[in-house]
Amino acid sequence: MRPTFSIILFTVLSGAGYGLWFLIGLALTTLWPHCGPSQRGGSFTFCVYPAALPCGLIVGFALVSAGLLSSLGHLGQPRRAWRALSQWRSSWLSREGVASILTYAPALALIVIEGMRLRSAMQPADLSAPAAGMNLDGWNLALGALLAVGSAATVFCTAHIYASLMPIRAWHNRYVVPGYLLLGLYGGALCLWVLETLPGTWRMRETPGLLVGLVVVATASALLKVFYWRQIDRAPTVSAGHAIGLESLGSVRSFEQPHTEENYLTHEMGFVLARKHSRKLRAIALLAGFLVPALLALLGLAMPATRFAAGWLALVSGMTGVFVERWLFFAEAKHAVMAYYGR
Repeated sequence: MRPTFSIILFTVLSGAGYGLWFLIGLALTTLWPHCGPSQRGGSFTFCVYPAALPCGLIVGFALVSAGLLSSLGHLGQPRRAWRALSQWRSSWLSREGVASILTYAPALALIVIEGMRLRSAMQPADLSAPAAGMNLDGWNLALGALLAVGSAATVFCTAHIYASLMPIRAWHNRYVVPGYLLLGLYGGALCLWVLETLPGTWRMRETPGLLVGLVVVATASALLKVFYWRQIDRAPTVSAGHAIGLESLGSVRSFEQPHTEENYLTHEMGFVLARKHSRKLRAIALLAGFLVPALLALLGLAMPATRFAAGWLALVSGMTGVFVERWLFFAEAKHAVMAYYGR
């Protein structure tokens, strides 16, 4: 398939955005806020959220929105994109659109709540009452769960758009859906690490666990891509007989070329990537996308003072490698219709 920049940008940006939202939603349901006895004395409890929470919600919103808007660039009539939402019973593309819109609801609600919390924190404190904003923690718990579920569901639907296409063997593959989910989680973890190092934020207690998880997810993603590439390399070539369902009758071939010049099918689905270029790009994706960020995460664990520089280097390297991997995902896919053209 011919790699389209708008679709690659969509999968990379929205995947990282939903991965960031998933991690934030998961943390809101299991880890945040951190509560302890108030320094005011008495029986009051003081709870705090990491400063990465509001930043992460806004950055995730920007990444998801930019990714979804970039996907419209691949449509012939972007104004009619809303019509795809009506086919959710049978179309994974429609389900993705519905899930993405629904996921905006808890994300926007959390952004509003965090804005209210920050505003109340700037008001003079009432020493005779519990900390302002405590009554919002229950909402954060419920909305965090919805945000995590919605983010995972949206990426799951996106992956099935490609995994459901039987004519494209490289996509109709058992590794495609886990790969999308892992890459989304990986991109979100890279973004969360960088947000935690921004000036003016206090360090999260979960940063060491985040870095350990980042190493684990990077390793799992690299192994999954190696298995995926090995499987598509070993897949048998689609013959013309197999493509038109007449393989059982013997050798099938055309005695005349279907077209004398390029058409839409050959332009969009006849992209050919040389094997030598494929090997180089795969190596770049593995090294820049997974190995370098994993080593930088280990460096951040061993030497906390390096986490700021290591986090930004890991984000740049990781996103570059993921972009190359997504380009390969499209470039190495071959549609069965090309057998009709003898390619």
